[in-house]
Amino acid sequence: MSISIAYLGPPGTYAEAATQAYLRTLPSEVIGEYLLRPYPTIAQALQVVAQGEATLAVVPVENSIEGNVALTLDTLWQLSGLQIQQALVLPIENTLLSKASSLEEIKTVYSHPQPLGQCQRWLERFLPSVQLVPTSSTVQALKYLENNYTTAAIASARAARLYNIPILVSSINDYPDNCTRFWVLSLQPSPGGSHTSLAFSSSDVPGSLVKPLQVLANRGINMSRIESRPTKRSLGEYIFFIDLEADASVNSVQEALSELASHTEIVKIFGSYNVLPINQ
Repeated sequence: MSISIAYLGPPGTYAEAATQAYLRTLPSEVIGEYLLRPYPTIAQALQVVAQGEATLAVVPVENSIEGNVALTLDTLWQLSGLQIQQALVLPIENTLLSKASSLEEIKTVYSHPQPLGQCQRWLERFLPSVQLVPTSSTVQALKYLENNYTTAAIASARAARLYNIPILVSSINDYPDNCTRFWVLSLQPSPGGSHTSLAFSSSDVPGSLVKPLQVLANRGINMSRIESRPTKRSLGEYIFFIDLEADASVNSVQEALSELASHTEIVKIFGSYNVLPINQ
């Protein structure tokens, strides 16, 4: 069996590290041959799976410092049929890469917006006057370091090794327990597990959020996360993303999901799955 896995690339990103970690959790007879396919954006990685051009996608959904990854949530809402197979929690250790010999030489720092936010306090303390420039991925940021001794990038130690770029400072996270949750998604049915993720849109009327949440509370179903994203139709209209600490196959959860439809415009169930901590 051949498996193709889409992820936010190029090689050396944290998404690739999560993908490799996921593969290590699978028995060799299950995965057979596999092909890792890097894409320049999270949206593209999800789209190729939704279109049947790849088997799986591994994408970040939430960071312990910076919160939700908006592009993942927005794209997942827009697409149809994707189901979460597994959640992975990956420790993130950001490093400052540069060909400069000291911090004093650096004028510009490049990285994906998430690591820039995860290292905000460190940057304010040690590089208060530099320009911060967001890029599509941590590895994409490395191209700005070629033959330039006034630039730096925030990326992983593995990226430094892959692209032969010196690490100027290690472990620059603002908080030591920095971690990111990734979802493994495919068009296959959800395998079931300890958590269920869903999203719904509702009208901008009194009680539009309270009533759906009361449906869950009445059945003793605990939420571990709730996030809102704009519908992009009108100011004040939102899509709510919810994680439940329950399996959708349980009768009480099935009843709640059925009742939820009567209090919302659209409900999308992204499936039930287990959450796996990864030790690198």
